[in-house]
Amino acid sequence: MHPACNDENGTHEMRPREQEYLSADDAAPVEMLAALFDARGWPCEITAEDEVTGEVQGSWAKYQLRGIWRGEDNVLQLICLPDIRVTPEKQAKAYELLSLINEQMWLGHFDIWSNGSVLLYRHGALLGDDGLLSLKQAQALTETAIDECDRFYPAFQFVLWGDKSPRAALEAALVDAAGEA
Repeated sequence: MHPACNDENGTHEMRPREQEYLSADDAAPVEMLAALFDARGWPCEITAEDEVTGEVQGSWAKYQLRGIWRGEDNVLQLICLPDIRVTPEKQAKAYELLSLINEQMWLGHFDIWSNGSVLLYRHGALLGDDGLLSLKQAQALTETAIDECDRFYPAFQFVLWGDKSPRAALEAALVDAAGEA
């Protein structure tokens, strides 16, 4: 367990190191994400030198967040997994819906992992030459991932479990989202 993440009892205390990350302008990407997850009370763990995972309750489901740092390219990939698996018989409709959804997005995209047919949101952020992530960048990346999963989760539900057409599912999900705003 990383010092910036909750301990095994799920307790949260402000740690000097966490305060340093939250008040500093920039930090190593994995460390910054871990500090942000912890500050928000999200269970998290640094699973490797270049990877952190966390869990957050979205509007519709719990999402797993995963930050993966690729230092040689200065790219931080943030993945949000809304725990939706696509069955083989629904893949064609799911891919059509992905195409329609991705047309609506400015940052990141939805995809289906070929290994396990898991739906995910993915965004790759190119960081500067120093390879550091600011708190504002970390907040924007995570909030965008969660917001997009919340925004389009109903569309996937409509297609995968409600047997709506992809276009009808997207329209219904966008109307529902507009009604909540």
